[in-house]
Amino acid sequence: QVQLVESGGGSVQTGASLRLACETSGGTFRGHTAAWFRQTPGQGREFVAAMRMTNSNPYYADSVKGRFTFSRNSAQNTVYLQMNSLTPEDTAIYYCARGTPITSTLRLHSSYANWGQGTQVTVSA
Repeated sequence: QVQLVESGGGSVQTGASLRLACETSGGTFRGHTAAWFRQTPGQGREFVAAMRMTNSNPYYADSVKGRFTFSRNSAQNTVYLQMNSLTPEDTAIYYCARGTPITSTLRLHSSYANWGQGTQVTVSA
């Protein structure tokens, strides 16, 4: 059973940057799609970004496009989310996920079978 572990969260001020990492054990992201979602209290999980490992094609939510960058290592066992120009609206628990969605369902959290435990990102004004 693959496990995903996120790291890199923290508390920063508006305009700062953070780099999240998600490392797998018991498997890799190879042949799958890796994704980042975020969730705030009382809200559902919101799609942030994803990447197909087969072609390294990234997808981004409009709210983070141009500020966040998805990347992976060559072993395809770790993915990263570089977050720049952070705002208080980015405050959330960020979750890493692994799945095999088709393009039309790539932004749906129900398309992903494996999840990490989440890492908190807090951005203060």
